Amino acid sequence: MCNGHHRPLFRGSPPPYQTSVPENGAASVVDNLRGRLEETELRLAQVRAREAELSRLLEEMKRLVSVMEILENYLKRQYSDRQEYVVRLLSPVSRK
Repeated sequence: MCNGHHRPLFRGSPPPYQTSVPENGAASVVDNLRGRLEETELRLAQVRAREAELSRLLEEMKRLVSVMEILENYLKRQYSDRQEYVVRLLSPVSRK
């Protein structure tokens, strides 16, 4: 598949084929991983906050759409009632 061309999993980490890491290198790798974890947790918190905000906005939009649908139905009914009223006013009165 990759034919031996592996990219390091983490910046500063030893290649997969290296089995031992010098002590000072290990500390550097651990520090690097801690920093990356911190960054990832920060990004995750930001994404979760954004998701919460978008969810709130979505719910608000759903409520707005519901109100608009209610108003639309009300106005259609009013229009139909007025139209029927005008038709009755303008229709000839039946004489018996």
